[in-house]
Amino acid sequence: MIVTMKPDAQLPDIELVIERALQHGCRVHRSQGDERILLGILAPAGCLPSIDVFEALPCVDRVVRISTPYKLVSREHQPEGSVIHFASAQFGGEQFPIIAGPCSVESEAQIFETAAFLKSLGVPLLRGGAFKPRTSPYEFQGLGEEALRLLRRAGSAQGLGVVTEVMSEQDLPMIVEYADMLQIGSRNMQNFALLKAVGATNKPVLLKRGLSATIQEFLLAAEYIASQGNLHIVLCERGIRTFDNSTRNTCDLGGVSLLKELTHLPVVVDPSHATGRRSLVAPLSRAAAAVGADGIMVEVHPMPEEALSDGQQSLSFGAFADLHQQLAPYVNLRALQLRLSPTTDAAVPAIVASSK
Repeated sequence: MIVTMKPDAQLPDIELVIERALQHGCRVHRSQGDERILLGILAPAGCLPSIDVFEALPCVDRVVRISTPYKLVSREHQPEGSVIHFASAQFGGEQFPIIAGPCSVESEAQIFETAAFLKSLGVPLLRGGAFKPRTSPYEFQGLGEEALRLLRRAGSAQGLGVVTEVMSEQDLPMIVEYADMLQIGSRNMQNFALLKAVGATNKPVLLKRGLSATIQEFLLAAEYIASQGNLHIVLCERGIRTFDNSTRNTCDLGGVSLLKELTHLPVVVDPSHATGRRSLVAPLSRAAAAVGADGIMVEVHPMPEEALSDGQQSLSFGAFADLHQQLAPYVNLRALQLRLSPTTDAAVPAIVASSK
């Protein structure tokens, strides 16, 4: 349930509500609305106390039960959209950040050249895989910690934030030392132990939708992270598996719009994995901005034809520069719509994630 405090509620009032919740075996998540404090009361299954327990307190304005199974990430818990800052990027406001880079880090020259190119265009975030989940055990699996070192050095040299995938709990402490944002890939969307582990960090998390996950399953995966105290979550639509094999996956842009209705978390689109075709990356990127996505994630490689993984969906530097220019009017229109909206997400106090 959500306990909304009165506008003049003071710290002792808030502590009183929290103490009462703890007495009933509940956990409490505190968030700041536009004008007042909201307290999310989370109880073990079947043990949620009566609304009267909190509603009777003079410092409480109202108490509402959340009907959705995902509590902390729902719009019921926080009607305003979250704005998440880290590195020099902002997800959820008027900005439309791009996460770009190669599928996997292959060499020092490759990742440093890519980072310098992205910096020249003002792209804030560098992506690259160090541990690659591949369908075949005989395909390139990544350079491991050496890739992380190269990513960190390249990102720091150009002032870019670093985004990389975490595949296992045992790798998490090492990756936290190098990365600014932890990516959970589609295959691990329901790896609940890993979700809890990244939720226990204060690092921003890029959570990709599973290959065949429903919207509710996607949001419940985010809830696992949020339930550990980490709400620095950006959702990523990367295409789902359907009956049609004309593209690598089917990009669910309708799902993006629905997510924006159901959750306060920012939502981005990965057009590279969604289609598997570099010719479709640009039109899907424009479409993502048009339906209200908060950014995109694109694979870029100095020489896609020589890439060790996903070369067929990676953009060359020239193609990415063209995409960057094409996006400008769509991003400007999106920002204008946000400013004109009476409930614009951009007005929400930002969640600033630690990069330490």
